[in-house]
Amino acid sequence: MTKVLLYNITGEKLAKIQSAAGLLGLTLIEVPEDAFGNPIGYLLGHEGFRPSDSQELFSDEMLVMEALCSPLLDYMRKNGAAVALKAVVTEQNSTWSAAALCRELRREHEAMRACASKKSVHPHKKKK
Repeated sequence: MTKVLLYNITGEKLAKIQSAAGLLGLTLIEVPEDAFGNPIGYLLGHEGFRPSDSQELFSDEMLVMEALCSPLLDYMRKNGAAVALKAVVTEQNSTWSAAALCRELRREHEAMRACASKKSVHPHKKKK
């Protein structure tokens, strides 16, 4: 069963994600703030990872999937439960803390937004 880590997701959005996870056979793990400093691999129960004493906090909503689950993402988007910061676990990021992954996802998210805004500000015009 694929595991999905949830950070700072509450209320109606959490309920919608829980509903989708039940239908899709996913295991959701709501990560408490005191575990944000632990490696992603540790939180997923992967072998070879140890807990950390780090206490790094962040307030962003974040979703980390053990494996890509497009049906979950589609459901979230269609049902008003979108989460801006999402990742699939890789060999590299499995060693990172949630806070480190959050910083990287924020950086990538901002870069994509900046790129998209440049495209909308400078539309390509066809030459006559």
